Amino acid sequence: MKEHTLNQLPFTRKQEINYLAMVSLFWFAQYVYIPYQTTFLTASGASSAFTGMVVGAYGISQLVLRFPIGICADSVGRHKYFIMAGAIASGTASVFRVFWCNGTGFLVANFFSGLASAMWISYMVFYTNHFSAGDQQAATSRIVMFNNFGMLLGFLCSTISYHRIGMAGICMLSICAGLMAFLLSIGVKETEVHPSIHKTRELFTVCNIRRLWLFSFIALIQQGIQLTTAMSFTNQILKELGASDGIVGISSVIYMISSVGFAAFAASGTCSRKGPKFWIPLVFAVVASYCILVPAAGSIPVLLLLQILPGMSTGILFSFATSEAMRDIPADRKSTAMGMYQAVYAVGMTTFPIFTGALATRKGILTGYLLLAGIALLGGIGAVMYYKKEAANHRLGS
Repeated sequence: MKEHTLNQLPFTRKQEINYLAMVSLFWFAQYVYIPYQTTFLTASGASSAFTGMVVGAYGISQLVLRFPIGICADSVGRHKYFIMAGAIASGTASVFRVFWCNGTGFLVANFFSGLASAMWISYMVFYTNHFSAGDQQAATSRIVMFNNFGMLLGFLCSTISYHRIGMAGICMLSICAGLMAFLLSIGVKETEVHPSIHKTRELFTVCNIRRLWLFSFIALIQQGIQLTTAMSFTNQILKELGASDGIVGISSVIYMISSVGFAAFAASGTCSRKGPKFWIPLVFAVVASYCILVPAAGSIPVLLLLQILPGMSTGILFSFATSEAMRDIPADRKSTAMGMYQAVYAVGMTTFPIFTGALATRKGILTGYLLLAGIALLGGIGAVMYYKKEAANHRLGS
């Protein structure tokens, strides 16, 4: 398969700054309420199973919409309007949280947040299309870093202000950030692209790429575990140990600082030299360790320290999984491939919180976390086997 090519003019410095600022505002709007979502729902009387459904609802919209959106983006050869739609949907979701501030309202709102995140396909593809094939890994890690930076700002803001303005106030900040992202998206400059005329079945040929499927499943495991643990049930464990709302916020901030730092590291030459065949299995082992240690920690300071570990997963593992999945995908089918990739990992974001919540209700949170640890180990083993087979095929080919 031919190597994909640059199909947008390189960013000017101002254009890239504005674009990455928009990315951070978008993810601020999507995640500012997250540190307190689980504890807020629990305090409102929601069971662990229902809380898992609310968290999982965020992935359902993405699961349904991402692949069709990718096909549409490749068909029209444009991304700006998808980017604008994502920005406005991110703020609209929190309108429901403000005016319907209970479990049902959050359930409905998370479907809208999932709709917004489904547009992330166009955010990523549009950005990486401004860079040459050799710079794809660094560009992917860079946009993931600003993705995480927006979440970090959201977590810092909510930690500082939750006690003063409450959940409704935090969701108002989400609405404002979504509106600001939308205003910046209006100024996005897109080069006129005349895509090849594809029949839908031709775009579906990306589904035959085994490499894309493998790294989609690796991302499924990573995203499912990260959303279920570091961003949801670990906060519940902290509350059960007697942590204040402020400590819960600090826990999320530690996780996000780690994510931003490791994403910056993933964009560096130092990290790239070892490559994905080293980092993906290693980080999966770290994720498994985290899932084993968290429910057994029994100490708030230890749990806060452990929140550094999933930052490696978000910053390094997810960056490499994305760039590896997109490697050698032609530019005119990249959105379709990205749509499939993101739809597959949305399965993890949808199902992992639901079955972990149900398992925690029946058997306890320890059982749920141990199951996630086993899944992480299987992901690492799968990656090792793939790279060994790839190396063997390379030797035979040479």
